[in-house]
Amino acid sequence: MENIEILSPAGSMESLIAAVRSGADAVYVGAVEFSARRNAENFDSKALISAVEYCHIRGVKLYLTINIMIKNSETKSALSLAGYANSIGVDGLIVSDIGLSHLIHLRYPDIPLHASTQMTIHNPSALPLLKKLGFSRVVIAREMSKEEIKEFCKAAKEEGIEVEMFVHGALCMCVSGLCLMSSVLGSRSGNRGLCAGPCRLPFSVEGGTGYDLSLKDLSLLDEIGELSALGVKSFKIEGRMKRPEYVSASTKAARDKADNIETADNTLSAVFSRSGFTKGYYENKLGLSMFGIRTRDDVLSSNAVLSSIHEYYRNERQSVPLCINVKAYAGDTVEVTFFDGVNISVIKGEKIEKAKNKPTTKEAIINALSKLGGTPYFAKSVEVKTGDDIFVPLSVLNETRRKAVEELNQKRSLPPKRRETDNPLEIKDKAHKTAEIIALFNKENSIPEDLSGIDGIILPPDADFSALPKDIKKIVALPRYFTNSSSVKQKLQTLKRDGVTAALCDTFSAISIAKETGLSVISSFGMNTANDVSCLVLESLGVQSIVTSMEMTLKEINNLKTPLNKGIFAYGRIPLMLTKNCPVKNGKTCKECAKGGKLTDRKGIEFPVVCNNLYSEIVNSAPTYLADRLEEIKGVDFLLLYFTTETKEQVSRIIKEYKAGGTPPEKYTRGLYFKGVK
Repeated sequence: MENIEILSPAGSMESLIAAVRSGADAVYVGAVEFSARRNAENFDSKALISAVEYCHIRGVKLYLTINIMIKNSETKSALSLAGYANSIGVDGLIVSDIGLSHLIHLRYPDIPLHASTQMTIHNPSALPLLKKLGFSRVVIAREMSKEEIKEFCKAAKEEGIEVEMFVHGALCMCVSGLCLMSSVLGSRSGNRGLCAGPCRLPFSVEGGTGYDLSLKDLSLLDEIGELSALGVKSFKIEGRMKRPEYVSASTKAARDKADNIETADNTLSAVFSRSGFTKGYYENKLGLSMFGIRTRDDVLSSNAVLSSIHEYYRNERQSVPLCINVKAYAGDTVEVTFFDGVNISVIKGEKIEKAKNKPTTKEAIINALSKLGGTPYFAKSVEVKTGDDIFVPLSVLNETRRKAVEELNQKRSLPPKRRETDNPLEIKDKAHKTAEIIALFNKENSIPEDLSGIDGIILPPDADFSALPKDIKKIVALPRYFTNSSSVKQKLQTLKRDGVTAALCDTFSAISIAKETGLSVISSFGMNTANDVSCLVLESLGVQSIVTSMEMTLKEINNLKTPLNKGIFAYGRIPLMLTKNCPVKNGKTCKECAKGGKLTDRKGIEFPVVCNNLYSEIVNSAPTYLADRLEEIKGVDFLLLYFTTETKEQVSRIIKEYKAGGTPPEKYTRGLYFKGVK
């Protein structure tokens, strides 16, 4: 199949070699810092040069991940890493932080930018904004169905943006970029590259499996041809934390599918699975069949095949074709030319003598120069111009061949010439007024009769905004995950007539649609805004207000400079996960769960599950509470209070406490505002 890129993970040099020798067209790696897999071995500056050279000699691209949320203190170092990658010839940067991506695009305009799956891109409405920010490729969300991918690819083609998607490997329970479970429960941030994988631990629902957050691994390798026809360019394998044997087996399986090579080999399922694989989201089939854990049988199957997989990558994969030309006439020096389609290596050997006894034939010359085993090259063609009476020692031909390969390697590994510009940014700030109170309600039936003290109310799109008082700001919370943009736009037009003036947006798609309908845009905590430059970028996209990342400390929030209205998540149960696959359905139907479901961890702690139309939110076991420490929140324009399971009476009490101070409830948390995350 043409125009297919098999993109493999590499958490170490051994895994990178395994990927390349097993058929990868490209690999993605992380540096020691700023990678979403910071616990992998990863690549320091010296190793990164070696990796790039190794790949480029073999015609393989290398992409570097700098795909974590960046804080102000890290901006300079992260940009320096991008500059280093630009200088050594890295083929693209996979980035999630919009502030960093903007700086890279300004300073190093020639290096391609890929929008990480951490950016939660699941809807074509995001594409114009990504194009404006300089992205040439997007890694789409793993939760998308076949029809959604088809629509997305069509729109991406119109924008001139390539589409990359995961086709094999671990599935997160949460939509990428919107998970805070590891952060809140263990101060190890998934958005910062240190996810502890809590979803693989025992979390149970009534009547469920006992592991109701653990999904089987995804495998869409059989669909590579179909996906290519839909417009997907790059087929990505998850696994930078996996061993080289896994990387090799999954790469070879993907390569075989892309090349229409049918095999009955079960090595892939044996080397790693969690009770098998799933295609659930792609087929738009959710439910219990998507869940699985790593069993003892899975581990034993893996141990049985590891040694045999070594054969996949023991030797060089000869994948680079060469056109070889030879001139060999008596009295002249032998001249050998290797041409790979771009680079030319011309080597002249010793002076050729006339044959005294047995002359050297064309066939002997062709045979000697075609012996390219142990290199990534193979002779596509060999043309020899010679007389009939020459003698060329085999040692001369071998040495000439060796030198030609060496020179070609050197030329193929040279980094391209790229620009570096100097475009300093002016960091803007504004005077931030006394904080207003904005209340976000998951359900309108928990809104109290007395709304004094509230400056604005945020409700879901299906709420009755017309019943709210006229003197309160009416704000709609756009779905955190949605597929049908036209229906959302239509709904927003109706809400505008009911007095809605602003929209709370967690994704680029939501921001785009809110702008199109003329609503004021509030970038929510799902946008992971944690640095000054990200604020400038959001301003350039038409955003008026932001809710800062919940993974920042109060000190970092207070010091954040922004020309936008700045808000903080000041109360409520933190949304730990946003999932398209409701875990409660593993044990009961939606009708049976009318009063709301819950997850229970191995310690007996309960986490409410809040349902919406297209997804479920798993929220924290206790609310974040800051009403007794308001004096420590400085320079913000509004406090966001999020109400999910509270009664009307509890809501009234909490609002009063945030106006005049209060005492924390029996069970509460400070979130991450004081301890921060790693």
